[in-house]
Amino acid sequence: MNNVIEQKKQIVEEIADKFKASKTAVVVDYRGLTVGEVTELRKQLREAGIEFKVYKNTLTRRAAEIAELSGLNDSLTGPNAIAFSTEDVVAPAKILNDFAKKHEALEIKAGVIEGNIATLEEVKALAELPSREGLLSMLLSVLQAPIRNLALAAKAVADQKEEQGA
Repeated sequence: MNNVIEQKKQIVEEIADKFKASKTAVVVDYRGLTVGEVTELRKQLREAGIEFKVYKNTLTRRAAEIAELSGLNDSLTGPNAIAFSTEDVVAPAKILNDFAKKHEALEIKAGVIEGNIATLEEVKALAELPSREGLLSMLLSVLQAPIRNLALAAKAVADQKEEQGA
């Protein structure tokens, strides 16, 4: 009996550590998905470096309290799976949201973003953000715009002088 309790304590600590170490964790209800669909989802998440696990709700609730995320407990009903990402903040929300659009059985319930509890709406808003590379390219184009405009203005002045001289 003690051995079972020790195993459960270790699982609770493992979940709490994952909540603390993750930049983003998304809780989903996977009821109604076929085995093939779940396998496809796991593959997409694994390729992005995201861990997708199913834990008992009672153990997850205790872990959420240890990680000071007890507000997440309202979402921990029914069969849940949690996607943990330690590197990319946007990727789990984006992958799960895209998958949920194609497979209506997958329901995003809530999430944890940078240690703060996020509602379904906040997770979906995060999913709509461009990827990190997309954001960096947008920033780069914004930074290049003044230089590009200066170069175009200088070229226009040079062309105008050349026309006047000819």
